Amino acid sequence: MTSLLFLALIFLLAAVLIVPILKRLGLGEVLGYLVAGLVIGPSALGLVRDAEAVLHFAEIGIVFLLFIIGLELKPSRLRLMRKAVFGFGSLQMLVTWLLLVLGCRWWLGLSIPATIVVSFCLALCSTPLVLHILGERRELNTRHGRLAFAMLLFQDIATIPLLAAIPFLADDALLAAGWEPLLDRILIATCALIGLIAGARYLLRPLFRLAAGSREVFAGASLLVVIGAALLMHLAGLSMALGAFVAGIMLSDTEYRHTIEADIEPFRGLLLGLFFMAIGMTAKVELLFQSPALVLGLTAALLITKMVCMLIAGRLFRASWADSFNLAMLLPQGGEFGFVVLTAAGASALIDQATIELLVLVISLSMAATPVVFLTYVRWLQPLLSPANSASSDREFDTPDNSSPRVIIVGFGRFGQIVGRVLQGLKIPYTVLDNDADRVVVVRRYGNDVYYGDATRPELLEAAGAGHAQLLVLAVSDIESSMRIIEQAQKHFPHLRIFARARNRHQAQLLKNAGIHYFQRELLPASLETSREVLVELGITRDKAQHAVDIFRPHDEQLMSRQLEASNNQKQLIQTVQEAYAELERVYAADEDIVAELERVMRSGHHQVSDSLQE
Repeated sequence: MTSLLFLALIFLLAAVLIVPILKRLGLGEVLGYLVAGLVIGPSALGLVRDAEAVLHFAEIGIVFLLFIIGLELKPSRLRLMRKAVFGFGSLQMLVTWLLLVLGCRWWLGLSIPATIVVSFCLALCSTPLVLHILGERRELNTRHGRLAFAMLLFQDIATIPLLAAIPFLADDALLAAGWEPLLDRILIATCALIGLIAGARYLLRPLFRLAAGSREVFAGASLLVVIGAALLMHLAGLSMALGAFVAGIMLSDTEYRHTIEADIEPFRGLLLGLFFMAIGMTAKVELLFQSPALVLGLTAALLITKMVCMLIAGRLFRASWADSFNLAMLLPQGGEFGFVVLTAAGASALIDQATIELLVLVISLSMAATPVVFLTYVRWLQPLLSPANSASSDREFDTPDNSSPRVIIVGFGRFGQIVGRVLQGLKIPYTVLDNDADRVVVVRRYGNDVYYGDATRPELLEAAGAGHAQLLVLAVSDIESSMRIIEQAQKHFPHLRIFARARNRHQAQLLKNAGIHYFQRELLPASLETSREVLVELGITRDKAQHAVDIFRPHDEQLMSRQLEASNNQKQLIQTVQEAYAELERVYAADEDIVAELERVMRSGHHQVSDSLQE
């Protein structure tokens, strides 16, 4: 027990000290974890000796990563970007893979199955590293930023069938035995996959609805689905990551998607970080000193090959020269999924350990070189290209994408539904969160895009798109929950402008004190409209009745501010209200139009009473 705690302390200490430094240098978290693992591993300080055992345990982080990727791949999102994802993504992968096949076969002398896997592995790029660079430069919404994201998305999808195929490629005995055993294996795998899809379709929604009453039970249900799906595929002879990915896809269109993502994210982050640290621990840095020409030559060859392939793919996809060069300099590295594929290939004995160690080092060096290459390009070469081309756009990307909402509505009762209907009518993308599971089920039957979740959790707001949204509409009836959501939103997403519903005068005072941009007391507009109609029915003309209401509203807002100042003194509060009543009477009495209208109504009313008595 003591040794386990000591190991945990070492991992946490290395991550906390090293990862933020490399992240601040612009090298990304992935490289930070690799370096942290390298420092504490056998090649450096030797604080952790059994790196292989850690790696086997940490592979479950890949299962969680694939589940999250599946969870984010909504069919509607893929339809929106299908041309860029499947067109440009497949084109880039094909061009790069074909060229790398020739290089791996000639330079590394691998078998045909190993060549297929290694070439695919090296064709992958680093999603977190590239998105980090684009995010820092605010280029995610540029043409080359969108194309880069689409390509990375395709690579994430394409990795799944390769991971599923590795056990078949590695099983020489199975292939040598003829078609019958292979067909039996494929049949078993297909039945398991169909069973997983059918079970997910009909059982997952009732499962999560049953667990929705307790946050801890709901988190347990999320872990149950991920681990259960992974084990089912493993028993069928397929990759555990494939099972998690399929389960994520099946849950991507459910109302529980954001809450599940928020529950899984901490486990995914910790285990994936541990996986990359384990990769760093297994990296043989001594190879760089033993064979510097080989290691550096392979790294340079990988960078140059992928730059050329990216440039070719960009031009074939009719991207401008500027965008093609941007992509070439941004995406020449190997990726974190390359470590995943190499680990799976090593576990299946498809690739020997020496080759895996060499390729892990090459991929790591290529990832470390990318920020330097791209920054050099931006400073010296990019200004020579046409700025107009680099800012070019494609109408395909102008369509709003619900995965990046402009508005988040929290609470979808009577108040929130009105806001949602207006936004939907104007085709403004928005996301709705509500913590009433029964209401979510009912509302979704009418075609509304509503998700179950507790918005007081910042990780759930993040999963719902708060990091990119402009507005947060708070339509929650519970005052305490409403104020907790405001506190978390202001702390973690200060850019969000908050528009809130105030259940009563007390909550309005709290919202005003919290500095909310706009809030509406839910009964105030209706009561003022009713007051206006009462005055009209009494004989006051409509414009004069509206004028009286218009005078009352700012007066009431001033009263609320004064009540807020006196909220801790009951005696002073009563005095403030009484003074406000008297002040309102004086304001009305000083308005000549209102006084004249009241006198007219009183005269008209007196004559009506006299006529009634005479009759």
